Amino acid sequence: MRIGQLARRSGVGVRALRHYEEQRLLESTRTPGGQRDCPGEVLERVQLIQDLFAAGLSSRTVVELLPCVSTGVATPAMLDQLVVERDRIAARVQDLTRARTEPGRVIENVTAANVAQG
Repeated sequence: MRIGQLARRSGVGVRALRHYEEQRLLESTRTPGGQRDCPGEVLERVQLIQDLFAAGLSSRTVVELLPCVSTGVATPAMLDQLVVERDRIAARVQDLTRARTEPGRVIENVTAANVAQG
């Protein structure tokens, strides 16, 4: 799969995909014409990278942890880092869930006030 095709299918820009490759998050080969050619499973890997970034992991952390995610083999330090990241994400989910409650209360109050007036 060429990088432009990967960009269209993944929704990730070509520039970002090239950056991922520079960071060794993605691998590609070169065609005789010098174009990047990515293996078929790269789409799933790009989605995983995007998910990890969306979860708040830094690019440095993703670079460090992606090999163990991909292979299932991890050093004790990698496992410790994964536990830290999992716990940080869980805390963030709790914070967001708590924050979501407040707009819900406002919506209920405004809706109730509008029904009472109308």
